Amino acid sequence: MELGLVTLLRAAWVAAILPVVIALIPSSKISFFKQFVLGFAKRGKIMQSSSNKLSVPQKLFIHFYILASVWTILLLVATWLYDYCTMPKITEPLLFSSIASHLTGGSRIFSSHSSHTSKEHRSRIAVSIFLLLLMEAQVLRRLFESIYVFKYSPSARMHILGYLTGLFFYTAVPISLCCNHATEVYKFGLSLIQEFIVKGKDRMLATEVDWWRFLNPLIQLRWYSWIGAAIFFWGWIHQHRCHAILGSLRENREDNDEYAVPYGDWFQYVSSPHYLAEIVVYAGFVVASGCSDLTIWLLWGFTVANLVLAAAETHRWYLHKFDNYPRNRFAIFPYVY
Repeated sequence: MELGLVTLLRAAWVAAILPVVIALIPSSKISFFKQFVLGFAKRGKIMQSSSNKLSVPQKLFIHFYILASVWTILLLVATWLYDYCTMPKITEPLLFSSIASHLTGGSRIFSSHSSHTSKEHRSRIAVSIFLLLLMEAQVLRRLFESIYVFKYSPSARMHILGYLTGLFFYTAVPISLCCNHATEVYKFGLSLIQEFIVKGKDRMLATEVDWWRFLNPLIQLRWYSWIGAAIFFWGWIHQHRCHAILGSLRENREDNDEYAVPYGDWFQYVSSPHYLAEIVVYAGFVVASGCSDLTIWLLWGFTVANLVLAAAETHRWYLHKFDNYPRNRFAIFPYVY
């Protein structure tokens, strides 16, 4: 069943990537298909008013980050609790026995996971916890920006399918970061809930938390996870700076549709540095996972394909809109594209 979840996620990412990659092919033979895909992908200033029939306000982006923050924290807490409660106790074995007894009433929850306590398995769970922590940092910042930084134009809209794609993305990414253990974590959590219902809270004796053991997933992380985190925060910081620049362009302009050319930070090199920074953020996930998880590679591939397509359209819009637009800027990758 666990393999089924991983396979389903990978198939979903491949299905999402393929249309975008095809639309990126520079061939006149598929121009109709490219315009078809772009019709769903366009939003904000690059979306024509004639395309507003099946659209929603772009400010509904906030729904993505509310969904992602709640969903990510739920997965994070469940995975971390699973790791904490199933971790073999090296010291103070009686205390661990007491925790297990009072949480499960002597059930077989822990014994059913005894075969999953190898060092390598626990290391993979620790990486999943770390990735979910990074994801929560990303979506909470995006939620903050949606409320306090962005000032959307009254006419800024996005296609309804683009909105649904965003909901899919922010549902699929958190589960993709921990999909290799999601089934066992789900079964563990379900067992605890069943025990709670049967035994009642009076039998679930409160036990003092062993913080050293609780932080063990972060302690046992390998070097590549910390390098991935450094890449993540490099992109994270620059994306916030670029979003602040874009937000400042619309200060006191909430009631009109005027646009201005952004300058500063990575805008010196590309037209969509916030998209470039997002690609860097998700590259951090790939590196932090050890570059060995195909599911995370695929979600990064979708991120790259989707943002390259959007950045190309944004770049063309800037060149058409502003006669004095800096001609030395690239669309998304400095000195490349």
